[in-house]
Amino acid sequence: MNPLLRIDPDDPYPESDGAPMAENTLQFDWIVKIKENLEILFADRPDVFVAGDLFWYPVPDRHVIGPMAPDAMVVFGRPKGPRGSYRQWEEADVGPQVVFEVLSPSNSAKEMRDKLEFYDTYGVEEYYVYDPAHNRLEIWIRQASQLRPVSHLHGWTSPRLGIRFAVRPETLEIFDPAGRPFLSPVELARQAEQERLRAEQERLRAEQEWLRAEQERVRAEQERVRAEQERLRAEQEQLRAEQADERADRERLRAEQEHQRAEQLARRLRALGIDPDAPDGSG
Repeated sequence: MNPLLRIDPDDPYPESDGAPMAENTLQFDWIVKIKENLEILFADRPDVFVAGDLFWYPVPDRHVIGPMAPDAMVVFGRPKGPRGSYRQWEEADVGPQVVFEVLSPSNSAKEMRDKLEFYDTYGVEEYYVYDPAHNRLEIWIRQASQLRPVSHLHGWTSPRLGIRFAVRPETLEIFDPAGRPFLSPVELARQAEQERLRAEQERLRAEQEWLRAEQERVRAEQERVRAEQERLRAEQEQLRAEQADERADRERLRAEQEHQRAEQLARRLRALGIDPDAPDGSG
């Protein structure tokens, strides 16, 4: 049982022991990094609950066992949502399958043995302990109903989470199933801003392409209109030429008709003995 947690008859399942979440900034940064990146990893899974520094009560009898507050825990098969504590008997008796602990200088060997025993007793499948001060990672996996240490950690991938761990000379690196590294909140914010800027640039490029295409369409339409106007002008010119030819034909026809009428009149006059070509018209 947590020695800092007293049993209060009026509140048998307190949500805090008054202790800080972390003892130093290094520990706090790692707790936040792990918890927040797990939240992001399972953001689209409504049946995966992720929490950090949340009291986990595995059984209702506080006299038997006290709560444990993993630095980060993942529960598959339980809905997301706010909780003051994780009371397993109110969660379809589903306990966390994966837990993380980030060491601080004050964590004693006995405390860590007690944590391991607690997680082993209550069915945790994967247990990760990272010591950021010494860059040391320890992993326990449940085998044959017991948590057993993993000896080969290089490139280890979590069976449940699908995330990969790589202990570098300077620090621990964690990668999601797509190979993207776990980032700090500041790095996540910068990445989000970069993504926003890239998206804005893509939007601007798309708008510019649309504008260029629209300008090309307008130019093509203007060319089509000009071509249509030229065609109409050519047709009008052809029509005017045809009309002029028709007028010339009519004039020629009228002249021929006048000439024929004059010839007919002259023949009739000659038949009457009148010479139409004489100055006075006499015979």
